[in-house]
Amino acid sequence: VLESAPPPSIPLSQCPAGIPVLLPPRPLQNPALHPPSSAADLSRSRSLLDAFHSSNKDRMKEFTQALLRNRFPALEAHMEHWPHIVLFLLNAWIPSCFSQTTAPARSSPTPTQRAIDGPETLKFRLSGFPRKHNEGRIEVFYKGEWGTICDDDFSLANAHVLCRQLGFVSATGWAHSAKYGKGSGKIWLDNVQCSGSERSVSVCKSRGWGNSDCTHDEDAGVICKDERLPGFVDSNIIEVQVDENRVEEVRLRPVLLTAHKRMPITEGVVEVRNKDGWAQICDHGWTPKNSRVVCGMMGFPHEKKVNKNVYKLYSERQKNHFLVHSVACLGTEVHLAACPLEFNYGNATESCSGGMPAVVSCVPGPLYTHSQSMRKKLKTPLTVRLKGGAKHGEGRVEVLKGSEWGTICDDRWNLVSASVVCREMGFGSAKEALTGARMGQGLGPIHMNEVQCSGQERSLWSCRYKNITAEDCKHSEDSSVRCNVPYMGFEKTVRISGGRTRYEGRVEVLQTEANGTLRWGLVCGESWGTPEAMVICRQLGLGYANHGLQVRLSGGRSVYEGRVEVRVGQRWGSVCSEGWGTTEAMETWYWDGSNTTEMVMSGVKCTGEEMALSQCQHHKNVQCQKAAARFSAGVICSETASDLVLNAPLVQQTSYIEDRPLHMLYCAAEEDCLSQSATKANWPYGHRRLLRFSSQIHNIGRADFRPKAGRHSWVWHACHGHYHSMDIFTHYDLMTSNGTKVAEGHKASFCLEDTECDEGVSKRYECANFGEQGITVGCWDLYRHDIDCQWIDITDVNPGNYILQVVINPNYEVAESDFTNNAMKCNCKYDGHRIWVHNCHIGET
Repeated sequence: VLESAPPPSIPLSQCPAGIPVLLPPRPLQNPALHPPSSAADLSRSRSLLDAFHSSNKDRMKEFTQALLRNRFPALEAHMEHWPHIVLFLLNAWIPSCFSQTTAPARSSPTPTQRAIDGPETLKFRLSGFPRKHNEGRIEVFYKGEWGTICDDDFSLANAHVLCRQLGFVSATGWAHSAKYGKGSGKIWLDNVQCSGSERSVSVCKSRGWGNSDCTHDEDAGVICKDERLPGFVDSNIIEVQVDENRVEEVRLRPVLLTAHKRMPITEGVVEVRNKDGWAQICDHGWTPKNSRVVCGMMGFPHEKKVNKNVYKLYSERQKNHFLVHSVACLGTEVHLAACPLEFNYGNATESCSGGMPAVVSCVPGPLYTHSQSMRKKLKTPLTVRLKGGAKHGEGRVEVLKGSEWGTICDDRWNLVSASVVCREMGFGSAKEALTGARMGQGLGPIHMNEVQCSGQERSLWSCRYKNITAEDCKHSEDSSVRCNVPYMGFEKTVRISGGRTRYEGRVEVLQTEANGTLRWGLVCGESWGTPEAMVICRQLGLGYANHGLQVRLSGGRSVYEGRVEVRVGQRWGSVCSEGWGTTEAMETWYWDGSNTTEMVMSGVKCTGEEMALSQCQHHKNVQCQKAAARFSAGVICSETASDLVLNAPLVQQTSYIEDRPLHMLYCAAEEDCLSQSATKANWPYGHRRLLRFSSQIHNIGRADFRPKAGRHSWVWHACHGHYHSMDIFTHYDLMTSNGTKVAEGHKASFCLEDTECDEGVSKRYECANFGEQGITVGCWDLYRHDIDCQWIDITDVNPGNYILQVVINPNYEVAESDFTNNAMKCNCKYDGHRIWVHNCHIGET
């Protein structure tokens, strides 16, 4: 039968997945008459079968049955001997395959071309669904086109290289067989083999760019460690598939004279980047939905009708180049390129007959409007807010349900739903829909899950969503957004210089003289602190303020030398000399680093929410007692920051009154933990009445909370036998309903350490044996109600209704991503014998 039968041929559709189809290069011969060419060939055949059979037994059996049914029905009855039949066939086929003289189909892996394929010419992104922000189908932008990578020979080493190019520190895994869905377009790379240390996938071995025998069923994916490379800018979070090669950049070009004079630009001709220039869009069929998409990209929540007559006259005098003939957006797209576009081909200057360039006018949100009356009219909503972001328009999404703020689980979180939040907050459409608590974890309830918006909703609460149960989600899955915001040009009016990195330096601002000339000048360091530094870091796009510094030189023989001193709170302190050398002295901005020496701004006072230093309060005329350059203001910025929040329910549950004998309060008095009247008491007789409670302080930010002062600057208190790393860590106040203080307390940082941590988080800080102090992200520090100074002395307070207030980090000594959640308030009722504490809540809740 085998001698006379033609070579078997089974359609691929009938072939079990993963089974190679072995076709002989010449007519099949009877192995009984034509044995394998050598014993080695036969041994190799058997080894191949054994290895393949051991891992693919069921598939091989299925494959053999299909083969016999198609070509050799007479042998199908003998399926119980199928392994022998397969061996018989392979003995016939494999030797002839080995004896081929033509090159094999797969070329050997070789390094990819480096001349034109360097890392600077490549872009990378993660795509697909379902996925988190740090995982997905890996896609490469090469020669103007996005494509995928085949999973053949893929390894964790490959994933390490690709994750670093995506801006993550490393990979934790990879995925095969299009786990995140099939891509489209080119399969750019196949048989990639990296060692893991390469700076770019372009220098790893592969079959070469565009040379692949794979289908998109084999698209590879990567899972990256959720930790960003320091200084990496491009987030690579791309949720929408658009043809970015055709339309990437869009702008509004102002035409009217008044539009040029102030920022932001809210109205103008729509232009798209075309090669080295800009081109227009024909307004034929232009709709408000198209305008809505453009306004969203520009950072504005809404569009408005525009007077075309003014622009028609202008366009008649201009030579326009129309790249796009028509646009048909639905209004929910986050980018113009996601809309159906009809491009012009041929004579683009004459392709908008009877029409003119598309013009758009946008309505700015409350933060960016020029009109004070409009600012009051366009108030931001009270039911949604963004927390933990370094800039306006980004942060963890929190929604108000009843009287309690809560977060949103990231299941099915996408750009469409994120855009509803952004527009509701007065910004444009969403630039990124972030998952995995990228802006820090929230506290309290998770109100929504699987949010699905159409994109037309005015509020997130109008979208479809599921209620949450404790088993559904954790705060490690909190959703966050980055919104498109209007360009204001603030970064051009301030700079920092003289620092060791671009994240630190002496603050310099650009001032306009009376004659119109511009000059750079310094900011007086008096009253300069963390809120002011926060504004500078935000203005420059450098993240959070790590420190707002005042620095001086003292004790030297001239103004150019001396001991470096830094102001922390209200005290000046020295810089520890450990590790200090010539390099630090030369590179730090404590010394005059430029020719800019004149003070041009003083009395700066910011809330920390301003977008630019110019929006803060400051003296009209410079008034700086120490106007030398070495007394100017400086900053150190950071890409991440801590965020401390008090456990409000615990304060409510643990509050009580204790009458404590004076003879047990000597140490507390020494550390100023009692009210003023205690100094007149008849020591050691009598007692003080104390309102006591526990404080559990969580760090829900993205960086550890560390004291600003190093351990060599900590103060030893012999009475209690511990160090204070911060003079004042917490304020405790008892106030009347109108805010008048009737009693107060404060607590230095007896010991900042990790008492307990969330599951999977390890403790880092422990005070024992003069250890490092701090609170790790995901951990909390517990000050129990029964330790000294964990109280308010209410000995002199009359019965009545009061407000208990606790404020963490009250002097902003340590930078945080959000200071609005540092205060907690409770209602108190005191009858002279007992106290009731209720309705404890954080911040604006």
